[in-house]
Amino acid sequence: MTSPIETEGGGASAVGSGALGPEPETQAVELAGRSPGRLMWLRFRRDRTGVVCAVVVIGYFVVALLAPLLVKLPGTDPYTLYGQDPAYADHPVLDEFGLPLGYLGGVSGEHWFGVEPQYGRDLFAMLLYGMRTSLYMALGITLLLMLTGVVIGLIGGYFGGRTDYWIGRGTDFFLSFPQQLFFIAFMPVVTSFFVDPREETPTYFRAVAMLIVLWLLGWMGMARLVRSTVLSLREREFVEAARVSGASPWRIVRKEILPNVVTPILVQFTYQLPNTILSIAFLSFAGVGFVEPTPDWGRLFAAGARYAEQDPAFMFFPGVALVIFVLCFNLLGDSVRDAFDPKSGR
Repeated sequence: MTSPIETEGGGASAVGSGALGPEPETQAVELAGRSPGRLMWLRFRRDRTGVVCAVVVIGYFVVALLAPLLVKLPGTDPYTLYGQDPAYADHPVLDEFGLPLGYLGGVSGEHWFGVEPQYGRDLFAMLLYGMRTSLYMALGITLLLMLTGVVIGLIGGYFGGRTDYWIGRGTDFFLSFPQQLFFIAFMPVVTSFFVDPREETPTYFRAVAMLIVLWLLGWMGMARLVRSTVLSLREREFVEAARVSGASPWRIVRKEILPNVVTPILVQFTYQLPNTILSIAFLSFAGVGFVEPTPDWGRLFAAGARYAEQDPAFMFFPGVALVIFVLCFNLLGDSVRDAFDPKSGR
């Protein structure tokens, strides 16, 4: 007789005198020999939603990186005013009222996503360059605030006592700020320290100011998450054994505790990055982030709000691109969480 044996892949294999395949003992050895990272990868690879979302997210970053090359395909750029430049008078893109000629905001063979009303800038080029600005700036900010939160959470959670008390009070202080309001209020304050209000603020300095503001008001959630995880780990047997054996606190944190907080860190990262992108877009939308002529997702939405009545199609492509990215990244976060923790599987 044969009996079904569950395998790591989730299926059943018949084992008996006439069955093909490895013996149960061999399968058990193979599964036992796999590292936690390997098992996580196998579970993630079986999640089709997670794999598709990962491909989409990676595709966004690749497209943003290759933006200068991709805009050469239609032969446009995000800075040229095609509706006002006399060099393009033979190929008008705007009518006498400053609205795009053609359907869906002026979509054509030269302008794949249409053009901007009043100016005639190419929306395809503006979107690609805007994605490049938002995605890579958000990636840098997210890595910085995650690193800050992990370090502070590890210190407070492991050492405890007065160290944890004062770190906790500092975290509570920063959490007391209403983020959206202070994003708007802090940006002019930060820039006024270094740039004369009568002068134009350089784009690079606007980027640095946004990095400082978003970093100062964004690390607390990661710090609290790591702290709570470390508090439960520092009393475990393997940590006590390392402490009794004479291991230094740095070695215990690095070798025993940090590998066990990788899972919540990665999951939190997949949720934090889209939130950072939305925060950058919000600052530009509110007029305290990037300004013309720097392409940015938030600035595209701000322009779309001005043109909503005359040209509602202007918001279509930037809006769809942002919704798809945020949705895929959030679904990717769920898949990563399920891959690390099978008990939470959907």
